[in-house]
Amino acid sequence: MKSAKTFYVLAVAMCMSAASFTVGAQSTTVQPSTTSPSANKALRSPDVIYVPTPPEVVEAMLKVANVRQGDVLYDLGSGDGRIPIIAAQKYNVSRATGIDINPERIAEAQANLKSAGVGDRVRFRNEDLFEADFSEATVVTLYLLPALNVKLLPKLLSDLKPGTRIVSHAFDMGNWKPEQTLDIGGRKVYYWTIPAKGTPAYAAASAAAGAGAAKPN
Repeated sequence: MKSAKTFYVLAVAMCMSAASFTVGAQSTTVQPSTTSPSANKALRSPDVIYVPTPPEVVEAMLKVANVRQGDVLYDLGSGDGRIPIIAAQKYNVSRATGIDINPERIAEAQANLKSAGVGDRVRFRNEDLFEADFSEATVVTLYLLPALNVKLLPKLLSDLKPGTRIVSHAFDMGNWKPEQTLDIGGRKVYYWTIPAKGTPAYAAASAAAGAGAAKPN
């Protein structure tokens, strides 16, 4: 009888131990996620193949936009992160953000940022630039494609403050005429500023945005 009781006690103990393990295992799977909601959203495939902007063109883009201390720079299609990193290192911007739809490019940019010494002022976001919020920017840099620039123009005009500086490597904005065009070793750099609403300049930019939107893809 004693051995039977001993067996019963051991069996109950084993069952309680197994139940405790199961509860513990379940509790580890219901911890709240620390990733942002946007990180869980499936993004489109990239619109362009990443081609890095040469260092001399990066410098020309930042200089023509008169990037300086206090600026908030956004690089749309930021690739390996070189423009935000250089803007923080050499031009002492308050903040620089790179937005890229390709998670591999974001990972590469984050790796480059680790050794850059400006991690307190630079960040990278894996987002669709057509849905991203970059309204705080005082400077926007681009290296996309002609059709993407024109498609983006309505968002630039609606979201950005008057006076925000825009610089594009290689491609213009269709009918929106740039204020300056540079030639850097055969590579074009285009520069605009967002005009104030109600001005002839804003009307011209809006007309260019409308004409671009009306074009077939």
